[in-house]
Amino acid sequence: MSNADQQISAKNRRSSARLAAVQALYQMDVAQTDLDEVMKEFVSFRLGKEVEGEHMSKADTAFFQDLLAGIVEKQRELDPIIDTHLASKWRLNRIDSTLRAILRAGAYELTSRKDIPHAVVISEYVDVAHAFFEKDEPKVVNAVLQNIWKTENAVKDTSE
Repeated sequence: MSNADQQISAKNRRSSARLAAVQALYQMDVAQTDLDEVMKEFVSFRLGKEVEGEHMSKADTAFFQDLLAGIVEKQRELDPIIDTHLASKWRLNRIDSTLRAILRAGAYELTSRKDIPHAVVISEYVDVAHAFFEKDEPKVVNAVLQNIWKTENAVKDTSE
């Protein structure tokens, strides 16, 4: 496998890990599954496996675990940040569970994973939103994540 093929393959595994993290967050939210249980389930039975007749792509397991654990750990910090960037009269606890999971995952990466360019993070989560929604939700994801990135970086620029 060439170096370019390896880079594409690594990117695809990270994309799959992001999608799986959103699915796991959704499951945790709707079924009230705890972090350890959902992480074991995804690593053992979902990532790269056939589930209900559909083959799930191979995912970067370490990246998936880091995302999921980080999002859960920082959720109390992330939710108010997301809330401030939603349209007026929208509240995070009242929006669709899948959209909430996408926004939490994207906000986590933008605020905590400085090793990943913001444009990549935003693009990836807009793509995840397209996997679940056909209407305005991908635009909402784009707008909210763009605003989070701008605001979080403006705060850092003024404090340095």
